Amino acid sequence: MSSPITSIDNDNEKKAQFSSRPSKEDPERVVGDIVDLEDHEVFKQNADVDFRTVGWPRATVIFLKLIFATGVLSIPVAMASLGAVGGALSVIGWTVLNAYTALIQGDFRNNHPSCHSIADMAQQVGGVWVKEITGLLFIVANILCAGSGILGVSIGLNALSTHAACTVWWSLLATVVVATTASVRKFHQIGWLTWAGFGSIFAAVLIVVVGVTTRDRPAAAPATGDYELGYYAIAYPTFASGMVASCSIFVSSANTAAFLPVISEMRNPKDYRKALFVCMSIVTGAYLSFSLVVYRWCGQWVASPSLGSAGQTIKMIAYGVGLVGLVVSACLYLHVAAKYCFVRLLRNTRHLQENTLVHWSTWLGLTFGLGSISFVLAEAIPIFNYLLSLTGSLCFAPIAISLPGWLWMHDHKPWAKGSATQRSAYWFHAFLVPLGAFICVAGTYGVIVQILDAYSSGLIGGAFDCADNSGSVSS
Repeated sequence: MSSPITSIDNDNEKKAQFSSRPSKEDPERVVGDIVDLEDHEVFKQNADVDFRTVGWPRATVIFLKLIFATGVLSIPVAMASLGAVGGALSVIGWTVLNAYTALIQGDFRNNHPSCHSIADMAQQVGGVWVKEITGLLFIVANILCAGSGILGVSIGLNALSTHAACTVWWSLLATVVVATTASVRKFHQIGWLTWAGFGSIFAAVLIVVVGVTTRDRPAAAPATGDYELGYYAIAYPTFASGMVASCSIFVSSANTAAFLPVISEMRNPKDYRKALFVCMSIVTGAYLSFSLVVYRWCGQWVASPSLGSAGQTIKMIAYGVGLVGLVVSACLYLHVAAKYCFVRLLRNTRHLQENTLVHWSTWLGLTFGLGSISFVLAEAIPIFNYLLSLTGSLCFAPIAISLPGWLWMHDHKPWAKGSATQRSAYWFHAFLVPLGAFICVAGTYGVIVQILDAYSSGLIGGAFDCADNSGSVSS
């Protein structure tokens, strides 16, 4: 087992002894010797630009902001496909699994502190090719998430202005704002934004939850006459719609690989577990309570994103309150993707932690360049829950389910031939590898089928369409 088993300094973080066998691929781990883990950290303390300034409370809020905002807006729509019981079980199952795989990733990273990202960890177990594939998936995932944030901001601006301008222009404005805020170099400096962003989106969702319970009928339902609410305890979706709904719930808490770069900027990386447990506890409770209430009162008439479910007036209030949260979410996704590329390009050079021309031109080029790609993707797939589902199935299934299982087996090889309990644990983690592959293939198939159906039915007007995407004006 590769976890640190004893501490020998006053800070309980710099030196640890390992009881696993030495590896040529992992020079940090040596049998019987004391290893200075701090020497292997990507960012060194007391450098010209000190990135190691994040405490665990601030890390908790960053984690919350990375997974809470866009996720909570898509789950009520997913419940309309799965039903209340199926949706609730899916929320609990996916958040618990994502919390556990995040724990595996964080423990692995702290045992191998030279790993800055999930791609570095993939190299430890699979070599260069696995690293590059994982790195590509990680970048694409966060670019897609940033795109969903940009799409959410454009929907909010349309709602607030009653579609006063072409949606593409609102998306472009959102991209500029997101890329500018993402250009702040350190997670610590973004800290105050994350507090504001989390409070903003939490308050916005709460407003909608209260708003839907005060209406006689859902805002999107027929104004008069009988109507079918479409609320079911157990629903029977098609395979494609069921996979899209499941992936929407999965992706709402799956971006845990984005936590890893934050660990590299924590003052004490061993505090990661505290931040993770607090974050995932809040997320699970909020997802369940908010989504079940909205689905109970809106049924099949729930909006996507869910902030539009309580009528035009509440929608405008909710988006006005939550706009900061949507911007900060997209900002964090873009920052994480840019930071990964930044470290890959400048690692082991003086430009990584010095205020040089190369340092700044690389950083700003990445934030605005990747932001432009997010803008294009947001306009190409302009339906919020489809964009999130595609992110979950195509990118997060391999790196948030399959890879953590592989990481655990790498650090627990003796368990494969250990006691019955150890063997059971080993093969449970081995099962995560094909599970992630199944979600990737089946989920991507389901999303593609749903997107094609949406285009053929006219639900999606077209890429770079100026039409209102907030439902604030009649077509």
